[in-house]
Amino acid sequence: MNYLQALILGVIQGLTEFIPVSSTAHLLIGQEILKIPASEKIFAFLVIIQTGTILSLIIYFRNDLWNIIKSFFIHLKDIKQFNLMPYDARLGWYIIIATIPALIGGYLLRDALENLFTNPFLGASIRLITAAFIMFLGEYFGSSLRTLESINWKDGLFVGLMQIIAVFPGASRSGTTISAGLMRKFDRPSAARFAFLISIPVMLAAGGYEILKFMGSGGISIILPSLFIGFITSAIVGWFAVRWLLGFLSSHSLKPFAIYCLILGFICLGWSIF
Repeated sequence: MNYLQALILGVIQGLTEFIPVSSTAHLLIGQEILKIPASEKIFAFLVIIQTGTILSLIIYFRNDLWNIIKSFFIHLKDIKQFNLMPYDARLGWYIIIATIPALIGGYLLRDALENLFTNPFLGASIRLITAAFIMFLGEYFGSSLRTLESINWKDGLFVGLMQIIAVFPGASRSGTTISAGLMRKFDRPSAARFAFLISIPVMLAAGGYEILKFMGSGGISIILPSLFIGFITSAIVGWFAVRWLLGFLSSHSLKPFAIYCLILGFICLGWSIF
């Protein structure tokens, strides 16, 4: 992989991690178009540059995260009076509840997930169509009646279980978890905010695991310059993407993204067959 390819993949990652069109599917397509052969190093690169978009999330939600973490630990002793705890403290617990299923699913499926990168266009097509279907369901069953302040443990658990689907590359993490929030009757900005907050620990765990694994193999130095370029690019582009999406969802639905994923999914399916 050369530096230009790393830059392009970083831009793709930053744009599509938060915009619900499946970052992994677009990375797989980019990998194919750029003629980058599938390998363990490429898989590690694609996972690790996600940490760049995590950085953009942490910076964007820095005040929210600080309030949640501070309130969580201050009121840790008040767990027996959970319903009387401040909203930020309770939200911290709901983020944990929503994170656990994805961490378990990602760990148990880690070997199978790596093999999904061997047929880029077919893998991208299946998961783009899946992402479109889930977003259509979210819009169909959603009513946009609730704000995030009304969240409860059932909401956290449901979104967390749906996040297991997002563990599969190409299923669109943001599209799946935002749609899950819509199915629980949250308004779109609230569903997106919770989806982004719960993605931070999951993406940190996935990226950290790949970094440790790759460092242990001694191969990270080979792609370190490319990793740096992809990381910085995805972080910068990702910050603008999440800012744009939250503004967009305040007055628009997920349907345009679902239609886009459906069309692109069938194009990739036809490409892989013919």
